[in-house]
Amino acid sequence: MYFIKLIRPINLAIIVLTMYGVRFYIRTVNYFQKIDDNQVDFLLLVISTVLIAAAGNIINDYFDVKADRINKPEKLIITKHISRRWAILTHWTFNGIAFSIAIYLSIKYQSLWFVFIHLLSINALWFYSMLFKRKILTGNLLIASLTALIPILVVIYFKVGNTFHFEYSEFNSDSWVAIIDFNLIYLLSIFAFIQNFAREIVKDIQDVEGDKLIYVKSLPMLIGNWNSLRFVSVILLLLPVFYTIVCYYKFNVLIGQSNFLIVTIPFIITSMINLIVIILIYVDKSKRLKLYDILIKISMLFGVLATFYIAYFYI
Repeated sequence: MYFIKLIRPINLAIIVLTMYGVRFYIRTVNYFQKIDDNQVDFLLLVISTVLIAAAGNIINDYFDVKADRINKPEKLIITKHISRRWAILTHWTFNGIAFSIAIYLSIKYQSLWFVFIHLLSINALWFYSMLFKRKILTGNLLIASLTALIPILVVIYFKVGNTFHFEYSEFNSDSWVAIIDFNLIYLLSIFAFIQNFAREIVKDIQDVEGDKLIYVKSLPMLIGNWNSLRFVSVILLLLPVFYTIVCYYKFNVLIGQSNFLIVTIPFIITSMINLIVIILIYVDKSKRLKLYDILIKISMLFGVLATFYIAYFYI
């Protein structure tokens, strides 16, 4: 039970939901053309991604033991329920299995993309836990970028798979396909980056006292909690502003074949949640950081579910 808590099962479930949601959207929206998609290989890609994320959670807690004794003593697992030795051993085992899957996929599809992204993610999470999270905004930007990379990884899987199997030939009808529509996925990745970046700063505000013990120099330590919350409100405002600009100028270019009204609904919901958080930041005198964190999580969940919702109308 403690090990399950250590690897953050809810976060891992969201990763699985995100990847299968993107897969469902791509296959459904591009129904008129043949798309190569090996279910076993995709499952292996999901497993490897989840293993790297789980390993990242373990190594983060491994380096944060001292801070967690102050920030969240009731949730402390490493040293209290699981030894540091077993934690680091599990971390490397998970990464080893994930990287082995990446090697298999790279060999099968004759592409180094899988090895490159897996190696990049493994090292990024290690150096985040050991170094980057102690630098102002560096760790926040890194985690937000890795979150945004998850749907992009699915796009790469389809691009590599279809290029490998269906190289264009005028004599092979299977290769006579239109360009697969990934536009909305790129847009969702941008929004995932925005949401997660804001959430990481809120988490830093919650962890200030413990982070002092491990020499973290976070944004709240530099400019204070109130100014950091104002910065968060600006970040959260980017989503409704950016989406409004997208709708006004180049909507069809950025969302591809998706229907305007269908796509707008989940983004309106997410934007409204962001606006609620912004209002609370300025009117909530008690500054309930946990509530802000939960609301941002909910808005991110709507973004994940948007792929299923939008694709549903193409069935």
